[in-house]
Formats: sequence, structure tokens, C-alpha cells
Amino acid sequence: MASIAPETVMPAPPEWRIAPAQVPYAQALATMEARNAAVQAGTARELIWLLEHPPVYTAGTSADPAELIDPRFEVVETGRGGRYTYHGPGQRVGYLVLDLARRGKDVRCFVHAIEGWVIAALARFGVESWRAEGRVGIWTRDIDGAEAKIGAIGVRVRRWVTMHGFSVNLDPDLAHFGGIVPCGIAEYGVTSLARLGLRVSAEEWDAALAATAADFLDALAASANRACR
Repeated sequence: MASIAPETVMPAPPEWRIAPAQVPYAQALATMEARNAAVQAGTARELIWLLEHPPVYTAGTSADPAELIDPRFEVVETGRGGRYTYHGPGQRVGYLVLDLARRGKDVRCFVHAIEGWVIAALARFGVESWRAEGRVGIWTRDIDGAEAKIGAIGVRVRRWVTMHGFSVNLDPDLAHFGGIVPCGIAEYGVTSLARLGLRVSAEEWDAALAATAADFLDALAASANRACR
């Protein structure tokens, strides 16, 4: 008798949560850590959480104190990878608490999939963006023709459950990035959709992410088969 392959059980869709008001960074970090532990324990669903923060500088595990030029806002050590970054009003943050043990144990593919998701969402507004070799994040052409960062990525993985995620500049005060060397890259500037002449609301951006989320989750499924895309 021919053997029957066991049925593949896919994870349930993550919970989507959209914060109606700004969330202080320390509060968001505590929420993520609790959800991370609950997902590990199997007592909570995975989470995709979209929000904004009051102005804050965050330090990743590779942060160089010399790159904190003007600490005009609160500085929080995060435990995520990367260096210094800024969060504030007008910047949309996406936090991902996902179980990579069920979605492919490959952190490189996870970051690659996040980049692809943000690139696809930006394309819905006519913005061409890309990955850059050796520079984590999302890049586009600024109004002066120079390459500039429009989205940042920083993740942490604890027992194969992720934390942190990505941020995209809709219309933040770009002068606030002047207090740090963003992500340790001094040679390139930071831009936003508003600087590029596009007024995109948080609701419109969230809808673009939702419309492209299936491809993001499919990319994670592909990584489970050792095929980043």
C-alpha cells in the first residue's frame, strides 16, 4: 500500500493590531516581550502590530555611542540588532511577533521577506524602492537624486520567536534624525513619502501593508523550504 504523506499544518494567521494613539516606546517593548513569551508558550497567536511612537532614539546591540550626536529625546536600549534609529510621529512602525520555528528557521530570509513586503507596499504609491547590498533597510531616490533611506529594519529573535520589525517614514520631522547617525550610515540621508511629494495617511499605509501581507507570509513559507524570495 502506498504511504500517505502527513498533512502540512500551516500556522493560523497572525493577529493584526492597529494602535489608535501613540504608544510610548518602553510600553511597546514590554508588550512585545510579553507576547513573545506567550507565543513561545503556545498561549497566544502571532502578532502584527502597527503604531507610532512619541519621539525617541533607540539603540540596537551594535550602537556606537559616538553616533549619538544630540540626545534631545529619550534614548532606549532595545536588544534588537542594529545601531541607533529614531521613531516619532509621522513614522509608521510595524512590530512582528512571529514564530519562525513554524515559518522557517532562517533569520536572513525573515529580514529579506520584510524588505520585500515594504518594497511592495511602497510600490502601491508609485514609489520605487530597493534593497542595498551591505545596508539593511529600504532605499529610494530622494528629491535631489541621491539615494536615501525611507525605511529601517531591526529584529530580534528569541527561541525562534521574533520581536521588533520595521519603520517607514510617511511624514516625520526629518530634522529629528539629526540627533543620531541613523543606523550608523553617515554617507546617505533619510527621506519620507511627504518629502517625495506624497501625502499618505497612516490608514492608507496600513491598508497597503494589509494588501501585500499575504505575499510576505508566503515568502516566509518559502523560506521554510530554504528558498528566500
